[in-house]
Amino acid sequence: MKKLIVILFVIFVSVSFVFAAGPRDTSSEPELKSIVEIAVEDGRFETLVAALEAAELVDTLSGERPYTVFAPTDDAFAKLPEGTVEALLDDVPALREILLYHVTPGKVMSSEVVNLSTADTAAGKPVSISVEDESVMINDAKVVIVDIEASNGVIHVIDSVIIPPAEVASIVDITVEDGRFTTLVTALEAADLVDTLAGEGPFTVFAPTDDAFAKLPEGTVESLLGDVPTLRSILLYHVVPGSVMAEEVVYLDSVDTASGEKVTITSGNDGVMINDAKVIITDIVASNGVIHVIDRVILPPSA
Repeated sequence: MKKLIVILFVIFVSVSFVFAAGPRDTSSEPELKSIVEIAVEDGRFETLVAALEAAELVDTLSGERPYTVFAPTDDAFAKLPEGTVEALLDDVPALREILLYHVTPGKVMSSEVVNLSTADTAAGKPVSISVEDESVMINDAKVVIVDIEASNGVIHVIDSVIIPPAEVASIVDITVEDGRFTTLVTALEAADLVDTLAGEGPFTVFAPTDDAFAKLPEGTVESLLGDVPTLRSILLYHVVPGSVMAEEVVYLDSVDTASGEKVTITSGNDGVMINDAKVIITDIVASNGVIHVIDRVILPPSA
């Protein structure tokens, strides 16, 4: 009985001490700084901070909303070709897009990052994530420091600046901008096929150059521009539904075209032939398909 009383007394004293002490004082614990404050004070991110200021993103990354920032060091920016940083500081839209490509909405710690294959960025384009030889890669940049916690997110330090992929143009945009397909573009406009080949697709286009059209008998192009049904049939004979890359083309002996007629495909020492036209450039990738350039206009049997 005496022993029990001693034990109860010890418990009572312990509990009384806890209540007397009150809650743990956390006022001495340092407050977390924002992502921008950490970058400014660290000393290894001077170029990044200057870029954020130029792109007017300081307030964004100082706000309450949590972000994950893959932060390139000054040495990472120094790897860019000479003059790149200066050019970007004068091109705010491009600079802003590149910086936002390093930012992921939400707080994603390294333990979560390693389980991802991609991550959406504030630029609207995803980055790829991979683990190579126990290193985490964001596109082609190596993560060298992880989990620098901020009041509004987390910073992972990377050793290279990552550049968002350029927008891929449509088949029509590519042919217009290239300069070697002016006759083809004129024909597409006359045949009312521009919207079709600027649509979602995908399409494979065997595109004749201006030199290819010039091989037709004199007056043929002018005649076709005045005969829209025939022109449309010929142009669609150069179009294959679906995206067929060169590595697939070489294994085909024929393919159905959008005109409803087949073209023959042969591969040999002289290259790949589409009917009697030679493929001279392959795999020009568009947002809605692929272009293979040919050196002649191919005519459907019904033409």
